[in-house]
Amino acid sequence: MEYHLDIEGNEDPRVLRHGFLNSYYQTGLKNLMDIAIIDRTNELQEQEVQLQGIQSNYEKVDEIPFDFERRRMSVVVADKNGKTQMITKGAVEEMLRVCEFAEYEGKVEPLTDQMRNKILTKVEELNESGMRVIAVAQKTNPSPEGAFSVADEADMVLIGYLAFLDPPKETAAAAIKALHGYGVNVKVLTGDNEKVTCCICKQVGLSTKYLLLGTQVDAMDDDQLAKEAEKTTVFAKLSPVQKARVVKILQKNGHVVGYMGDGINDAAAMKASDVGISVDTAVDIAKESADTILLEKDLMVLEKGILEGRKTYANMIKYIKMTASSNFGNMFSVLAASAFLPFLPMTAIHLILLNLIYDISCTAIPWDNVDIEFLAVPKKWDASSVSKFMLWIGPTSSIFDIATYLVMYFVICPLMSGGLLYHQISDPQMQDAFVAVFQAGWFIESMWSQTLVIHMIRTAKVPFIQSHAAVPVTILTLGGILTATIIPFTGLGSAIGLAALPAVYFAILAAVIVCYMGVATFMKKMYVRRYGELL
Repeated sequence: MEYHLDIEGNEDPRVLRHGFLNSYYQTGLKNLMDIAIIDRTNELQEQEVQLQGIQSNYEKVDEIPFDFERRRMSVVVADKNGKTQMITKGAVEEMLRVCEFAEYEGKVEPLTDQMRNKILTKVEELNESGMRVIAVAQKTNPSPEGAFSVADEADMVLIGYLAFLDPPKETAAAAIKALHGYGVNVKVLTGDNEKVTCCICKQVGLSTKYLLLGTQVDAMDDDQLAKEAEKTTVFAKLSPVQKARVVKILQKNGHVVGYMGDGINDAAAMKASDVGISVDTAVDIAKESADTILLEKDLMVLEKGILEGRKTYANMIKYIKMTASSNFGNMFSVLAASAFLPFLPMTAIHLILLNLIYDISCTAIPWDNVDIEFLAVPKKWDASSVSKFMLWIGPTSSIFDIATYLVMYFVICPLMSGGLLYHQISDPQMQDAFVAVFQAGWFIESMWSQTLVIHMIRTAKVPFIQSHAAVPVTILTLGGILTATIIPFTGLGSAIGLAALPAVYFAILAAVIVCYMGVATFMKKMYVRRYGELL
């Protein structure tokens, strides 16, 4: 709280005293302005005689609670001499409607149009300085006790106004600029008047070219408001219902809406929004209505939250798409092999072990790096994109799986069985050895292709050159490839029916994998060209 002024603009402790009595004795939820009035009064009690002993000199008789239609609230107090007063404070425009008199130069004078204009001019000066102003009025000996109502808020005497400075946080301008940089539009929905709002918006770099007042919002139907809401940056003098309506209209226009507030009048809008955000110093109902409560005073935490959310989404969709396409390709390959091979290309235990190693390799994906281009634009979940991606990328791996089948069946396995194909072998042990070599070859190739596809799919760029995976992802994927490659040469490999492979296999495998990565990169670019994005 900055000033307690009479209507001429002079500091007057009597105005503060009446404001204190109203804030101190009201039983509703005290807002930040009530707290500021009480704190300022306590600070000045020793200096100002009129404020000394104020708590003990009055007792509450009744009250008329605040509501967002009247935008004011009243309490009735009585002093030790039996004098009863109704003290009302609220928005200046609404207070002027219930006042017929004003204290001017020490006298109670009729509130003339000239005096009203003078008051509004002074209030406007304060508003343009970024101050919120509320008016204070009183009436002596109102209705008999027990009969007080809104109707008593009439013929009152305006005694002055209280001015509050609520400057934007130091990081507000930087946070708004950062949010704009990530495709997030910032709009102001406030109960304050347009003068205060415009002053604050200019300080944080928000345009006030397009501004709507609550009365204008009420005059529009939903279609009109939907059109205006797209270009309007500032909504001022809104009631809680109007705030919630604007939020719902923006959602209806296809936007995902986050709403940040800390007051009672923000609760409805926070409930209506997709993400309600509040702060730890907010009133209880605001915190209860919020989905997220900020514990830091630095608003740049909003940027961090958006980035972390987008990284989480990116890495989630990476895993879903790479796993769906990889599994589809593998199953397609198994079906193709089963139709033409006289034996299974891979047994159940091989598939389980392969998936275990692959899944361990994927555990670091939540910490993977995400391309800055992906983070710059908001994304929406589209389930159909998974099936499209699976049908485009999955068969690509199947082509090279089938190529591996052909190489294994006609080249590598005959090298290990004296130049004979499977159907030419009559010895059961030699047939088992042929199958073991074949299954080992596809086991290794499948792990290489499955794991390297993680690096192919995690970015729309060229992997390893234009975009690098996080270190944990690189370590685990390379570890998975190394583990799967070694297994056929160990006792575990022998136990599960896999056999050691000749050196020529790895030369051919390298050529297959290089070709696979080239084709996968081409298909990836074609997919992006067709659908506009990879993930």
